[in-house]
Amino acid sequence: MFDKFKQMKQLIDLQNQMKQEKAEVERNGVKVVVNGKMEVEEVRLNQQMAPQDQERIVKDCINEAAKQVQMKMASKMSNMPGFGL
Repeated sequence: MFDKFKQMKQLIDLQNQMKQEKAEVERNGVKVVVNGKMEVEEVRLNQQMAPQDQERIVKDCINEAAKQVQMKMASKMSNMPGFGL
């Protein structure tokens, strides 16, 4: 039973650590920053690009940043006792 509480505390600690993480992806002057809670913190557009190109790149940047955050979380979890992948 205490192992479950210990794992719960580890997960809460991981969640708090992940809040501090950020992933930044920039392509063709379009930049997106996503935090560890998977919230978009910043979007910078390239005004010299056509709107449809910007939309595509923003979508790609958000998806890539989300993948980076997920990988960081998976890496941290794999180093936690009892959560090894």
